[in-house]
Formats: sequence, C-alpha cells, structure tokens
Amino acid sequence: MKNIYKTFLGIAAWILVLSCSNDDGAATGAANLEVIGIWDLAQVNVSSAQDIDMDGTSSTNLMNELDCISGTLLIDGDMVWTFEQTSVNITAITNGQFVAQCSGSVAATGAWSSSGTEVVLQGSSLLGTLTIDGDQLTKDIGDDLPGIRSYVYVRRPQ
Repeated sequence: MKNIYKTFLGIAAWILVLSCSNDDGAATGAANLEVIGIWDLAQVNVSSAQDIDMDGTSSTNLMNELDCISGTLLIDGDMVWTFEQTSVNITAITNGQFVAQCSGSVAATGAWSSSGTEVVLQGSSLLGTLTIDGDQLTKDIGDDLPGIRSYVYVRRPQ
C-alpha cells in the first residue's frame, strides 16, 4: 500500500511539472518591459479649446493654459506603480466658456499588469486602464466639458 501511495504521488508530481512551461505568459512579460519607467503628464485634454490664461490663444490641452498642472507616473519592475498628479477643477461660466483651476493633488499606488497594448493600473479609479502607443500612455475618458477628455503621459528619457 505504501508503494502504491508513493508511486501515485510521484506520477502526480511529474504531471504537475510537465504541465507548467516557461513560456506561459511570455507575451505579458515582454509587454511589461515596455512600460517600466517614469512617465510625465504631457496633456490634459478637454473637448473644446479654451483660453483659460487669457493670452489670446485657445487650446484643448489644459497644460498649455495652466502652469500649475503636473503629474508623474512611476511603473517599476516589481509590478508596482505610484503616481502623483495635480487635481484640476473645471466650472462652466457662460457661452461654452469654462474656468479651470488647480486644486491640490491626488496620489495613488497599486499593482499593474500589461497586455502589450494596454497597461492596467489596479487601485486607481482615475487611471485604471491606459493605452500603450510607443513612448506614450493615454487614458481616454471621453467626457465633454466640464469633464476631461483624456490624459496623456510620455516616457521620461533615461
């Protein structure tokens, strides 16, 4: 009886070893390397151009209108991400015009994963899933003013 038990255990262990291979999830591992690094906020896009700073030039990128907006996203090789970003409040005035102002900052951290075309940042309702396009990460929200259309991050040169 003891020999049958040992034989069964040996066969079960051998099947377990053979069922696992080194290439399981290889596509995810390769994609993960693409997003590791420091990403700087480059665009906070809205649905229609505004001249918030009253310089005579309108822009759909609020970073061209407000000097106080900044943000940094760190995605590390330990599958952890951290980020800090300026909060922006947008309020309707009249005739399709809006006022936007910086109002503190938001910070978050969590785990991440990548499929090759997207990076999923768990633990943040603001970022969630971002689209990867070379050295650019984009969070499409799609809201019309007074909401944000998208956030765009660019990889910091090393």
